[in-house]
Amino acid sequence: MTLGVTSALMSSPSTDTALPDGFDWLSLDPEEEVVWTGKPHSMSLVPALVVGVPLSLVLIGIPIIVAAYLARENTEYVITTEALYVKRGIVSRDVKRVGFEKVQDTSYAQGFFGTQFGYGSVDISTAGGSGVELSFDSVGDPKRIQELVNERVRARDRRGDDRDGESKVDVLDDILGELRAIRAAVERDDAVGSEPADGDTASPDGGDGDGR
Repeated sequence: MTLGVTSALMSSPSTDTALPDGFDWLSLDPEEEVVWTGKPHSMSLVPALVVGVPLSLVLIGIPIIVAAYLARENTEYVITTEALYVKRGIVSRDVKRVGFEKVQDTSYAQGFFGTQFGYGSVDISTAGGSGVELSFDSVGDPKRIQELVNERVRARDRRGDDRDGESKVDVLDDILGELRAIRAAVERDDAVGSEPADGDTASPDGGDGDGR
């Protein structure tokens, strides 16, 4: 059974020419790489067919089927090393991006038809947001997609921890450098203060240095 999901694993930084056809709407940062691309499962059209085919006898069902088909064809999902993207829209275009640094929670759900045909929705909640911020609707193998998102979130967190550790080391090095400079300055001042003045030098015969 075809899952209707296109996977793209890219090891080199993505450019416009490296993106799959039809992804001209996607603009990536220089170091950002595409990890996965997909769209709603082909079998997600089944509910529209179940409702639309009987109603097509009175011409009401045809618009239902056409609208469902066009909505699927004009929906794209992208996971990169830095963020999640969703593009929707038949006449207009709506693109939404959520960076992994904002992702607070992920979940997936499958209805009756989704359970039967292997698709479902993956919901993304963000820190400070109210409810679901972004959703991959009717995507094939939603559990795997959720795991992929969670993996990218963990990778982002690890990079952040590494940068924080490097920053702390740099701060400590700066502090140690300042302390060494202060110590060297104090030692120079002590050395200058301990040298005898010119007029206080004692004469060889025990005099006070003035010849008396």
